[in-house]
Amino acid sequence: MTGPSWNSNNNTLMRIIAGKAGRIAIKVPSSVARPTTDFVRQAIFSILGERVENARVLDLFAGSGAIGLEALSRGAASCVFVDEHRQACAIITENLSKARLDGGRVVKAEAISFLKRDAASYDLILADPPYWKYHGDKDHVGSLLQSGLLAPRLAPGGWFIAEISANQTSPAADGFTLTDRREYGGSAILFYLSNPGLQSVPPRQQQH
Repeated sequence: MTGPSWNSNNNTLMRIIAGKAGRIAIKVPSSVARPTTDFVRQAIFSILGERVENARVLDLFAGSGAIGLEALSRGAASCVFVDEHRQACAIITENLSKARLDGGRVVKAEAISFLKRDAASYDLILADPPYWKYHGDKDHVGSLLQSGLLAPRLAPGGWFIAEISANQTSPAADGFTLTDRREYGGSAILFYLSNPGLQSVPPRQQQH
């Protein structure tokens, strides 16, 4: 992928795109093989629009925290960053401090394990796990949707937004409606709505 160069610590440098921390450089841990590009992040937040303001956000497979940091920068009330890698959690904490963003909390945990013990409610749950590419690879997004653990954590009308390989079929699950799929190069962004009767305007109807 095109993008930032590598620094001496073998961590990629990226930037928060917009909002109160816009243009601040952040680190990406070397364990993250495929950070979400600026173009894709911009597309996600353009589609979400005002839904981000004052939202309670959960960033699963957080990596650098770039998606959750973008949400906080654009006015989200809070964001819980979850990643099972110690290096990622340390870098997210560093990025939060550098960006001077309030409302962030970093949790070292595997995503499903975290959801099993979490009791909070979120307006947006974001997930950018390793891609499913080959037979035998774990389908993280499918596992999340089929776990039965996402819907109880979403507030009424809440959204689950996931990134998968553009070559992968969109996973389906009871209790969720796939309202939109957007493809950008090798990536596909999926927008799932929980409790669809409580949300009047799906993202695809917004201007962006």
